[in-house]
Amino acid sequence: MKIALIGQGAMGQLVSTLARADGHELALTLSSQDASRSAEELAEDLRGLDVAIDFSIAQAVLKNVEACALSGVPLVEGTTGWSSEQSKALEIVRAHDGAIIYGANFSIGVNLFYRLVAFAGELFQTTEDYAPFIEEAHHGRKRDAPSGTALRLKDLLATRLPWDIPVTSTRAGHIPGTHRVGFDSISDQITLTHTARSREGFAQGALAAARWIKGRRGVYEFSEALDEILKTGTSDE
Repeated sequence: MKIALIGQGAMGQLVSTLARADGHELALTLSSQDASRSAEELAEDLRGLDVAIDFSIAQAVLKNVEACALSGVPLVEGTTGWSSEQSKALEIVRAHDGAIIYGANFSIGVNLFYRLVAFAGELFQTTEDYAPFIEEAHHGRKRDAPSGTALRLKDLLATRLPWDIPVTSTRAGHIPGTHRVGFDSISDQITLTHTARSREGFAQGALAAARWIKGRRGVYEFSEALDEILKTGTSDE
């Protein structure tokens, strides 16, 4: 694939390394130096590429979405902290008959974890003895708190359980990412935990999403495509 990479932070650099190792062409890289350019100008550079992968900053998402929609290039949107702009961003894609796949977390493991938590929420519908809670921890440089993944976990539980679900966040050191969902009662506590050992799982998931969205049109949440991605494989042979 001919890939445009938007963002040169830790995730962007890792996606770049893994993409080249898989034999893809990094045909365009956009960084903070391109922040002053308009969506129309960025679209000119994007035209003719297979897919764009965005791991930049929340404030740039709308412009990046518009640029990809104008150029007809499918977008993998991995940036966090832009949920307040999500409706507007997705409407831009639809208005231009574009393509986007987005998610709070592109890790395959995290998305399977979502399913485990959703099932747990259904099980705990049958009793009021257990109080749900969510804890998450990330490295000190992560800007948003709670994390998008924690908010997604809360939404999954909130549709199944009628109780308040507290979320606590820690930002310290170099923690790649840990999410813990618990159910606490007077007699015991049950917990489900996902611990990231590195950022590679997120980057590999984004590349799997890029392969899947190539040539498509429409708006997709990553979990909606997960079954198809798992069937076709998450890496290039």
